Amino acid sequence: MRAAPRLPSENDLLSLIQAAGWPVWFLILASIAAVALIIERFLSLKRAKVLPAGLLEEVVGLRRSQPMTPELLNRLAANSPLGRVLASGLRNEAAGRELMKEAMEETGRAVAHDLERYLSALGTIAAIAPLMGLFGTVVGMIEIFGAQAPTGSANPQQLAHGISVALYNTALGILIAIPAMIAYRHFRARVDSYLVEMEQQSLRLVDTLRNLQR
Repeated sequence: MRAAPRLPSENDLLSLIQAAGWPVWFLILASIAAVALIIERFLSLKRAKVLPAGLLEEVVGLRRSQPMTPELLNRLAANSPLGRVLASGLRNEAAGRELMKEAMEETGRAVAHDLERYLSALGTIAAIAPLMGLFGTVVGMIEIFGAQAPTGSANPQQLAHGISVALYNTALGILIAIPAMIAYRHFRARVDSYLVEMEQQSLRLVDTLRNLQR
């Protein structure tokens, strides 16, 4: 009968950190920041929050039934990023089609900036994590060379510690960079997709309002 796998204990983790040396603390901080950014962007970039289903149809129906008061427009803008773009167009409905489009494009740029928040930080972590691991490798190599005595013999304990510092930091740097880069690319593609769909819905609103005015 096979024994159940043993989960790593707190002592095991402390031993691993000690074996990896002081450079590992930079990687630990980077990993915590990466996890926090991934969770925050995952929650903030849900489709229901950015592009609520049926919002355009609801806005058009409301516009047909009653005039759009400032209170209604403020509520629409607070609803979601898409609502913010649509509200900017409705505020400039009387100014004509071109000004409506310009207003929504300007608001869309501000919305894009908000949707891309923290993505550059996540991409930076993905890029520098291997470099931080390489820094730990260099520190480990320095310890290995420092273990060599003038007589040619080496301190086995110091030599083993230098090797563990080099290997652990290299592995951890790569381990942090891979999921951070995957998350960055995923969220980057999601934001681009949202912006394209937001632009399409904005143009549909302009065309619908033009038909209503005829």
